[in-house]
Amino acid sequence: MLKLQQARVLAMPVDPLEDLGEALLDFSTDADLETWLATHPKPTPQPNA
Repeated sequence: MLKLQQARVLAMPVDPLEDLGEALLDFSTDADLETWLATHPKPTPQPNA
């Protein structure tokens, strides 16, 4: 996993992280992770209330 990919995964909220966990079962190459990340936009940080 590239550092950029790792940073994206570590910054994910729980819901998309769970989705990624399920999707990982179907991945067969590193490109599958890149494709998944490209089709799931980065979350927008929420301001503290």
